[in-house]
Amino acid sequence: MSDITLSAGVRQNLLTLQSTADMMGMTQNRLATGKKVNSALDNPTNFFTSQALSARANDLNNLLDGIGNAIKTIEAADNGITAITKLAESAQSTARQALQDGSAGSGTVVESSSSISTNGLAPIAGESIQDQAKRQTLSNLGFAAGDTIEVQTTDTETGQVSSISINVGTTQKVDGSGPVSTVADVLDVINASGTVTAEVTDAGKLKLTGSDAQTVNLSITDTGGDASTATTQATSLAASLGFGTNTNIDLSSPADGDYVDAGETAVTFTDGATAGAADVLSITTQANPASNSSTRQKLVTQFNDILGQIDKLAEDSSFNGINLINTSSSKLTVAFNEKRDAATKSELKIGGEDLTSSGLNITKATSLNDTEANAALDELANALITLREAGSKFGSSLSTVQIRKDYTKASINTLQTGADNLVLADTNEEGANLLALQTRQQLSTTALSMASQADQAVLRLF
Repeated sequence: MSDITLSAGVRQNLLTLQSTADMMGMTQNRLATGKKVNSALDNPTNFFTSQALSARANDLNNLLDGIGNAIKTIEAADNGITAITKLAESAQSTARQALQDGSAGSGTVVESSSSISTNGLAPIAGESIQDQAKRQTLSNLGFAAGDTIEVQTTDTETGQVSSISINVGTTQKVDGSGPVSTVADVLDVINASGTVTAEVTDAGKLKLTGSDAQTVNLSITDTGGDASTATTQATSLAASLGFGTNTNIDLSSPADGDYVDAGETAVTFTDGATAGAADVLSITTQANPASNSSTRQKLVTQFNDILGQIDKLAEDSSFNGINLINTSSSKLTVAFNEKRDAATKSELKIGGEDLTSSGLNITKATSLNDTEANAALDELANALITLREAGSKFGSSLSTVQIRKDYTKASINTLQTGADNLVLADTNEEGANLLALQTRQQLSTTALSMASQADQAVLRLF
């Protein structure tokens, strides 16, 4: 086409039309893509800056999933702590119930089954059997100087041994007015020792009461017995104190050896065998702590079941394979930025806690006696403090992670907005530009037509 010669006017109008077409194409592309910078050719600085900002926004957006998982992991741990706290409080209730168990406080008892004989006493009108028994003299009951009445207790929980020995003819009354001579004097001396509680019941029976955890032993010694096992003085003295017909302590045919009946009462008789040798009768009631009661045993099972549930709950408090309360070795790391080198990376490390029963130092129960129940309450009180501290720790971590999640979302929005501002087109502006270019195109077409008509005027000369 180089052989064709165009007039200056036509050529100028063609150039204008081509330029307008190019600008219309660019404007239409911007409207179609929504961007005014679609490649580095359009604006290298804006294009690459926008790409960098968008890339960081994408990196942070990828971190949001990890942050969201971290939040749920901490929430799972917090839910576990809340539930374990309730179980610990339930265990506290069980331990307190053991302390308040109705079977506690009944004591360990050695009691005669018949009234103390009133041999040799002149009756007093209107006197109760209890008062008569207290007024009874030791001599009327067959005791002589040198005979002894000894009461001993052994605490099966602490091992502490306490005893009081009354030597007839020697041991003084509580008021120091002379040797003990009546049953009332004996009761006073025993009670003053604090070994057991001694009393005569309304029915006139002799009763010795120790604590639930104590073994109570009543020992009667005749220092000058004879050689006949059938008429041993120690047995006679026991019978005179009402133990001769006791259905739980069979003294009907005493012999050397031990006898234990269903009531857990042991009777030991030692015959001196020769005249002048001491005969000893020992009556022992075994300790019957409240921990032996069926109620306490049920509470032991209940208490240990609760500890088992604490362990199971701690084991189940995981999310996405991470458990923060089952072992102290567990760890959760939450990344807050896309950097990986130690100097510039931003992250939060959350260490786990061992909130199982062993981690909380709660010991399994064996008897829940008073000592063990009180120890359990102390352990549970400390465990609750540990749980509250762990809850505070995870609550603070959860708040931090949530704040960083909100910050990350805001940062992503800022980065994306900044990137868009560099490359996005103003559709209103581009629409107006397109309309103006269309108008210019129409005008250029008209001008080109007019320029062509001027060239055609030469034909009129022919």
